[in-house]
Amino acid sequence: MSASTDPLAATERLFFRDLDPETARRTVRDALAGAEDGELFLEYRESENLTLDDGRIRSASFDTTRGFGLRAVRGEAAAYAHAGELGEAALRRAAEAVRALPGEGAVSVAEPPRATNARLYDDANPLTAMDFPAKTALLAAIDAHARARDPRVKQVVATLSGEWQAMRILRADGREVADLRPLVRLNVSVVVEQDGRRETGSFGTGGRFTYDRVVGEANWKAAVEEALRQAVVNLDSRPAPAGEMEVVLGPGWPGILLHEAIGHGLEGDFNRKGTSAFAGLLGQRIASPGVTVVDDGTIPDRRGSLTVDDEGTPSGRTVMIEDGILTGFIQDRQNARLMGVRPTGNGRRQSYAHIPMPRMTNTVMLGGQHAPEEILRSVKRGLYAVNFGGGQVDITSGKFVFSASEAYLIEDGRITAPVKGATLIGNGADALTKVAMVGNDFGMDPGIGTCGKEGQGVPVGVGQPTLKLAGLTVGGTAV
Repeated sequence: MSASTDPLAATERLFFRDLDPETARRTVRDALAGAEDGELFLEYRESENLTLDDGRIRSASFDTTRGFGLRAVRGEAAAYAHAGELGEAALRRAAEAVRALPGEGAVSVAEPPRATNARLYDDANPLTAMDFPAKTALLAAIDAHARARDPRVKQVVATLSGEWQAMRILRADGREVADLRPLVRLNVSVVVEQDGRRETGSFGTGGRFTYDRVVGEANWKAAVEEALRQAVVNLDSRPAPAGEMEVVLGPGWPGILLHEAIGHGLEGDFNRKGTSAFAGLLGQRIASPGVTVVDDGTIPDRRGSLTVDDEGTPSGRTVMIEDGILTGFIQDRQNARLMGVRPTGNGRRQSYAHIPMPRMTNTVMLGGQHAPEEILRSVKRGLYAVNFGGGQVDITSGKFVFSASEAYLIEDGRITAPVKGATLIGNGADALTKVAMVGNDFGMDPGIGTCGKEGQGVPVGVGQPTLKLAGLTVGGTAV
């Protein structure tokens, strides 16, 4: 398929082989007759994952899933039924279940979604673009190249994964919308050893396109080089210092801290329920001047982008913080309706077996006026965090802990020694007020983000320029 494929025509063939379309539409109308909102979500997905470890294919999997989820919404309540099949009997049982939604009397039917966006990505199925021998040969070439580049390499793990999702939404008013979504990712991890010390480096890249964007020789060699660079840097790292200090975050992937520590607190459900640290602060200053945070699901080919969300609403560009002022939240249909605002195209679900909720797409902090070199020169003693590993955040309090997988000391305005074991500790709302300088080098992550919420994982993107935060707590390992 190409970007010119009509998603409605393509999904007609996928979903209505075993399910009569008119029966499905009639069942949806009847099931949602007493509801304010709801939809039938049809999904077909192909996915694969190949992992090479130390020159051998450790795992290779391929999976096909097909199913539906039927939802009815009334006020704050929602009834949801799903099945891993597409048949009239299963749909009738689901309809009986959602008709049990509490409530009686007249309802005000929710406004239907607007027209869809222009297509944001090529809809070709990436899994059909390469055969299995070509994929295994690629992973073997990555392993051989990494070992040839540096004799200290002791282990190489390379993973190629892809999926193709077709979705179609049927609404009670007869409106229908569909989307065809590719997603690929290449990951390389290396372990190096020197004088008995072992360190790891890794790099991943991907997005909503076919494999050709990541498997070209220049692309996978660049991934190997970056993973190897990180590992070698860590060989020379020293224990990280601890205490309150100035912290400079690098551009791109370090935006994951922004996503976790701040982004979740700007989702509509947490603010409607009053459980977010930002609840009740709309229109107030919550960040330093110059801080503008946007959730943008309309960036072509990005991992977090969506032509339409999983409720049928076109994705959008939502300014959540503008020059330090809280201006809005990201919304699904139900929470937007309850808060008296328009949905923003952020209703997302992991699969047909999951109910949609407000979720981020590509969450970024926009660039500012300062050159990165100027920001670094302004720091007498601090930490420069370039890459992050895992982290934890409490949505209600905003408290976070993030581990830096690559970080350096800043001494007298210069980047000096690499450090290991640095963690950033703070509060998301407080951290926003500590942004002292915003760089002019905005960058996106390489296409590797996955966001978890209430047991659901969805692909996301992050981005930011170089940032300086004054007075952030650093947990270190130095004695």
